[in-house]
Amino acid sequence: MLLEGHSDNIFAVAWSPDGRSIASGSRDKTVRIWNATTGAGEYIYRGHTQSLLAVAWSPDSRYIASGDTSGLIRIWDALSGRDILSYSGHARFVRSVAWSPDGRYIASGGDYGDSTVQVWQATSGKTLYIHRGQYRNFAVKWSPDGTRLATANFDGTAQVFDAFNGDNALSYVKHIGAVFAIAWSPDGQAIVSAGQDTTLHLWNAHSAKTLDILAGHNAPVKTIAWSPTNADIASGSDDTTVQLWHSATATHFSTYTGHSTWVRSLDWSPDGSSIASVSDHVVQVWRPE
Repeated sequence: MLLEGHSDNIFAVAWSPDGRSIASGSRDKTVRIWNATTGAGEYIYRGHTQSLLAVAWSPDSRYIASGDTSGLIRIWDALSGRDILSYSGHARFVRSVAWSPDGRYIASGGDYGDSTVQVWQATSGKTLYIHRGQYRNFAVKWSPDGTRLATANFDGTAQVFDAFNGDNALSYVKHIGAVFAIAWSPDGQAIVSAGQDTTLHLWNAHSAKTLDILAGHNAPVKTIAWSPTNADIASGSDDTTVQLWHSATATHFSTYTGHSTWVRSLDWSPDGSSIASVSDHVVQVWRPE
């Protein structure tokens, strides 16, 4: 299924936790909401004045957070499209946004010109914690239990730390070059990261010990996601492919070649049966084989 409507490149896609909708954010400065079953466009949110780089759903599927290159983050009511809160704590380039599992907080990461990871209240916009220990953040993800954050950074590090004070920090430095993407296993025991070196690294979330290295892409990997079932990992690359891996055995089992240019973002459906991935100005929805 192809979801077409954006007029410029799409940089972010996210499947709603209730499985009903898909959100996408584009350089055309809009967030679009699509019916995940029919592919019909349902809403267009306008309000950003710069390119969108990040979108994320709240755990109850009621709200969407979106971040742009000016440093602004907006929260939208998913049904009405009403802009209910703006957060302007970043100086520039919000590359990533993520809701805490309980829906109370948002973590956001600043790329070029900012380099901070910030944690703030989703209802008030009050800043709770700013982490400055990285250069150019590309991705931030909450641990399944909501206590820690994992980050992927341009400086070649993947970091894990307490979400509210930065304590008990781990740094994974086994990649060569920038780290562009990161994801927790649903059970919280492992992390997968990927980047410029074209490989995916599986490592222990508590010790930062390497568990395995997955090689198959032939260009930088820009996006990864762990399936909700804990069984599989999907990775999207500048080589135009999405590759699928069994997490338990660290083996490749499928390649999706439907994209004609780089793949910048992807997300699994909540039931793990389908994947939404983006390239150019189109969202593609497909089923892993």
